[in-house]
Amino acid sequence: MTLAISSAIIIILWAIVLTILERIIPYQKGYKIFREGYWMDLFWYTIVQSYFCGILIANIIQALDAWTGFSHFQIASKFPLIIQIIFFFLIHEIWQYWFHRLQHSNKFFWRTHEAAHATPEVDWLVGSRSHAIEILIAQTFEFAPIILLGASPEVPIIKATLDSVWGMYNHSNIRVNHGPLIYIFNGPQLHRWHHHKAYSKCGVNFATKLSLWDWLWGTAYLPEKNVLPEYGLQNPNYPSYNYLKQLILIFRPFRSKKIGSKKLASHNSFLAGSAE
Repeated sequence: MTLAISSAIIIILWAIVLTILERIIPYQKGYKIFREGYWMDLFWYTIVQSYFCGILIANIIQALDAWTGFSHFQIASKFPLIIQIIFFFLIHEIWQYWFHRLQHSNKFFWRTHEAAHATPEVDWLVGSRSHAIEILIAQTFEFAPIILLGASPEVPIIKATLDSVWGMYNHSNIRVNHGPLIYIFNGPQLHRWHHHKAYSKCGVNFATKLSLWDWLWGTAYLPEKNVLPEYGLQNPNYPSYNYLKQLILIFRPFRSKKIGSKKLASHNSFLAGSAE
């Protein structure tokens, strides 16, 4: 069995496990397995978009390699596989944290991300909601160094598998308590608050796998009380369940109204106390 097939099996089995856990120990009760938007997220985002974006990203990286020739030096392959995985894991974590923050502070990049916040229900499948432009930018920067530095061929597969299972876990609607590990590792206990409607454009808990970046750079938020977040966008006109409209809305005209100070005030006031 190839590593790629093993990766696919792991991801599918993990999706089944999370679906079961969301039924057994849900954080927010009343969710249906096939919620509104489920099939759009599964078909358009998870299958169709991932497939075509993957092809395009591979071609972009191949073009970069043909232009630079970096992969011929095989720099990363000189190190053990585990060192390669840890190195690219940490590089991606830091890059993704700051890119995620940029998406919540820049008008254009927010448009590449708002689809991820557009559903009133957050479950393991919501993590697949990423605009095609967001995917092209984020994953090109993620996988280009792996290829250009000549990492072992196992690295991108292992890295992609880890990204998938962790992203699914972060968005899962399960009741879990990380205890003191919450200061190191990210999970649904923290990430569900990133999707809270009250600060969708301001943002907290930007980290993907290591929550320590949020604690280190002052963007972590975890309410003390056992409360429920309210998901979705503040814009009621956003097409939450129409993939094609979400795809083209990124190009809509910008308003001239300045909202930076209002966003900052909203962010600070929300962090000052617990939600509701």
